[in-house]
Amino acid sequence: MGLSLSIVFPFAANAADDTIKVGILHSLSGTMAISESTLKDEMLMLIDEQNEKGGLLGKKLEPVVVDPASNWPLFAEKARQLLSQDHVAAIFGNWTSASRKAVLPVVEELNGLLFYPVQYEGEESSQNVFYTGAAPNQQAIPAVDYLMNEVGVKRWVLAGTDYVYPRTTNKILEAYLKQHGVADADIMINYTPFGHSDWQSIVAQIKRFGSQGKKTAVVSTINGDANVPFYKELANQNVDAADIPVMAFSVGEQELSGIDTGPLVGHLAAWNYFQSVDNDANYDFIDAWRAYKKDDNVVTNDPMEAHYIGFNMWVEAVKKAGTTDVDAVKDAIIGVSVPNLSGGAATMMPNHHITKPVMIGEIQDDGQFDVVWQTPSTVAGDAWSDYLPGSKDLISDWRKPLSCGNLNVETMKCGGADVGK
Repeated sequence: MGLSLSIVFPFAANAADDTIKVGILHSLSGTMAISESTLKDEMLMLIDEQNEKGGLLGKKLEPVVVDPASNWPLFAEKARQLLSQDHVAAIFGNWTSASRKAVLPVVEELNGLLFYPVQYEGEESSQNVFYTGAAPNQQAIPAVDYLMNEVGVKRWVLAGTDYVYPRTTNKILEAYLKQHGVADADIMINYTPFGHSDWQSIVAQIKRFGSQGKKTAVVSTINGDANVPFYKELANQNVDAADIPVMAFSVGEQELSGIDTGPLVGHLAAWNYFQSVDNDANYDFIDAWRAYKKDDNVVTNDPMEAHYIGFNMWVEAVKKAGTTDVDAVKDAIIGVSVPNLSGGAATMMPNHHITKPVMIGEIQDDGQFDVVWQTPSTVAGDAWSDYLPGSKDLISDWRKPLSCGNLNVETMKCGGADVGK
């Protein structure tokens, strides 16, 4: 069950006219709490910091926290509550694509703003959603290229949690691998439920698949707390990173903080930020986070940077528009650039995706990542994959007068309709 009432910090509800409400939509219980509860705390910190600077448009920001409890339909209910009852100016939230897909029709119906901070599968574009996590071309494709070109991988295990993000990402990766000459027999695909805990037989299968004389890697889209027993079982069965490296898309510092990482040294993750990035802005952020949590051992991670970027983009867009009016903010935010935490800047593109560097990190025995590869510059996120037949001719551009999320550049039709009609 989710919380029946919103938790409002730190101002009374009758102060609504004097504050700007910000919705925080993250699971604080259930299988995704291991990842999402940190993002709730970070948003409270960012709002506190903005209020210390004087707030926004002369008003204090008022966070409204709800708990959708890792329950995808409940995400939709809580989003509707935030928009129609609490009248928040924007929502920062969701982790899984299943939860985002549940919220999407609500924010479109009620004309809300959702800032979504986690890597996802693409194949979506909404004028009401800003995708501050990675699209496949900013994570999955570069990660596979790294394994193919730098590690020499020939056989591929695509292992994921059974929902839309892993299935769509693996559909893209399977098409990409086949375009690069990988045979069907050299691709193994496996899905498990959320919270899966018994990995013994699956890891045994991976070992057998990797014992055929070809360099093998696991590309992991396993989400949430299932990662803990998965990595433990890899260690139990002596699956060494030197033999079968795992490249994870959903495992960061937060997930590793709950397990013994000693046996996992050398396994990999692809993100757009790591806590170990050597940059003053990053060190300042880490210091602020530890001070806020009153804990020198807490970690930062990629979705936290995405919320940092998304929140600051929203603040700048509101300032630019001079209002929190949704339509005005949607227009104002395109082209807004704010600092990222790795020494560069992130820019909101017309397709509501941002520019990001891509990094490959290697797990260290202290639970941190050593960056072993990085793109020379930032990469703009693609809403539509170049490797799927129904998507390769589509682009998204939410600037007026086009305002189209799925323009076919061959036919110049938007979603099947003539542009401009």
